[in-house]
Amino acid sequence: MLDLARLRALHAVSVHGSVSAAAIALGYTPSAVSQQIAKLERETRTTLLERQGRGIALTDAARHLAATAQQLLAIVEEAETTLEERRGQPTGRLVIGAFASAARGLMPVVLAALAAEHPSLDARLLEVDPHLSVDLVTQGVIDLAVAHDWDIAPLPAPEGLERAVIGDDLCDLLVPAGHPLAERAARRTLRREDLPGQRWICQPPGSVCHDWLVRTLRASGHEPDLAYQTAENHTQIALVAAGLGVALMPRLGRGPLPDEVLALPLEPVPVRRLYALWRTGAARRPAITETVRLLGDLWPRRTV
Repeated sequence: MLDLARLRALHAVSVHGSVSAAAIALGYTPSAVSQQIAKLERETRTTLLERQGRGIALTDAARHLAATAQQLLAIVEEAETTLEERRGQPTGRLVIGAFASAARGLMPVVLAALAAEHPSLDARLLEVDPHLSVDLVTQGVIDLAVAHDWDIAPLPAPEGLERAVIGDDLCDLLVPAGHPLAERAARRTLRREDLPGQRWICQPPGSVCHDWLVRTLRASGHEPDLAYQTAENHTQIALVAAGLGVALMPRLGRGPLPDEVLALPLEPVPVRRLYALWRTGAARRPAITETVRLLGDLWPRRTV
């Protein structure tokens, strides 16, 4: 009989593309995942992973087995959901995926509340990119995702997923102290038409924030000068403080700004909306409904 834990490990490798990434998602060590795969190969008498350059690739048999594993894991989730629903309280393991600033600015208070109010629930956090979170929920790698979108880049919601609005995260323009835009903002409200001609500090291509900035500035007829591209908000703030450019940054998880950086409001205010997403099949699970409730209730009291 095939072992479910080993099938889960293979499924994670198929989703994440490497043993190390699968280990992070599962909360195991890479060696533990490798051992699970090796045992599964012996049980099935089948080669499942092959070396491909510096990485690994799934064999045809492994891809078929991983697809079957996803179906089995969905059946197990349905059984676990039914049991938890009958108990009437959150129990078991709940893996929550959140993008970086939500993991920093919102999730600590939510996870603390879950631990205090529901000690039988093993809630875990995995930091994931918003672009990946929808697929990870769909594939069963995570149980619930905290993701976001912008007005010009709506978040997809495939069939089989449900979502709820958590709240709106407002954005400010960050500029070095003494910047001409700061002087202009002292006289009147800044608008997006004031932004062309700046050297921008932003996230790398492929991120939602990067795409929003590029589309917004191009919509006003200007090609943005993306001089510095870095994923970390704190690095972006340090570059602004050094006088190297300006940045557009949401407030969630941003933390206090140094004296060398000013936050200026824009009109209209750039907003990203946060959502919780989960599989429809798990919607009855008390752990899901309680976590979604806390995300909404604790949103106004987040640390920004």
